[in-house]
Amino acid sequence: MLEAKGLEKSYGALKVLKGVDLSISKGEIVSIVGASGAGKSTLLHLLGTLDVPDRGTVMINGINVFHQTSNALAAFRNRHIGFVFQFHNLLPEFSALENVMIPGYLAGKADNEVRERATSLLDELGLRDRMDHKPSELSGGEQQRAACARALMNAPDIILADEPSGNLDSKNAHDLHQLFFNLRKKLNQTFIIVTHNHEFANLADRKLEMKDGVLGSS
Repeated sequence: MLEAKGLEKSYGALKVLKGVDLSISKGEIVSIVGASGAGKSTLLHLLGTLDVPDRGTVMINGINVFHQTSNALAAFRNRHIGFVFQFHNLLPEFSALENVMIPGYLAGKADNEVRERATSLLDELGLRDRMDHKPSELSGGEQQRAACARALMNAPDIILADEPSGNLDSKNAHDLHQLFFNLRKKLNQTFIIVTHNHEFANLADRKLEMKDGVLGSS
């Protein structure tokens, strides 16, 4: 479903990725571990089309993603890729429901369809009674579940998660990890997860290690 070949990325004289190959099947949960600065987040940004490689290709469902115009790439990203970050990135002025609805509006979907989908997702993720609360009124675990609902809004092919439990206590981290596996079971959702949590990483179908700019089995 996703295939990356020969990804290279440098920032000035610093070569971060030195030829990364990665193949992901639908419904697979893959964790990526490695020391800070090893290039894990850089790889995730390239796979999510948030940054462009110096060399190499990323194919998603047979589409060479970087052979698109910038506008087409933005639309493709919104439709096919979901993101969950360590610090949630929820917009503080909007409620949980409104935050989840945003990707649907960006995709040009009708208001009633967007609202129904967002409400259903928040209900599914245990936030039925918290939909109208703003992020500052939610706990860390609730904010991260809202961020997961937002990532799922357009039923993406893949969710990329960068240290998703890094800002949570142990209970909320465990609950979030369980949520990912429940989503895979219910929706056959595909995940690539960058994490320093080795217990979580070991639960994945595959655990890969980023070291010195290359990716290998761990």
